[in-house]
Amino acid sequence: MRRLVYYIATTIDGFIAGPDGADPTGPNGFWPIPDDYLQHIVTEYPETLPAPARAALSVTDEGTRFDTVLEGRRTYEIGLAAGITDAYPHLRHLVFSRTLSESPDPAVELVADDPVATVRELKQEGGKDIWLIGGGALADALYSEIDQLILKVGALTIGAGIPLFSRNATFDPRRWELTDHTVLKSGALFLTYTRVTDQA
Repeated sequence: MRRLVYYIATTIDGFIAGPDGADPTGPNGFWPIPDDYLQHIVTEYPETLPAPARAALSVTDEGTRFDTVLEGRRTYEIGLAAGITDAYPHLRHLVFSRTLSESPDPAVELVADDPVATVRELKQEGGKDIWLIGGGALADALYSEIDQLILKVGALTIGAGIPLFSRNATFDPRRWELTDHTVLKSGALFLTYTRVTDQA
């Protein structure tokens, strides 16, 4: 069965964006992108690079991990504000929104239905794993369905911002096993945690 993987960049103190929710890697962003960090993504997660970055870096590798990407409306609108209607044309692209009435791009599927039910259906389909790009509110809604966390931990703290999961998340402890890790010279970490399922 396909897995839902929350592959996301986070600060040491657990934030995926600043308080304004803007792209932390954008022109006025605070996120450091050292060469070894970028090269690791190109080598290990090429399908997670948005189309403009793939073109700039001459990346054509379709990748081996994901063939579907899920994002919430606020995350999607960051790309729209930059004039990008589909940042991932090489992947099946679903955007969860109850307020957008029409997709700005024919290749982007708008989903107004329950995210959990949608993900459960996607998991039953064949294919590679499903990438949950964010944001925190959608990650919160799909918390029970996340099978794996891949955290790109930047070597910085910001004190406040948008957390990994919604500020309104419900207290629901879950256990995770560290199944892979990469430590880069720049100080960035790539940590893979697989959900521990309790045996009856």
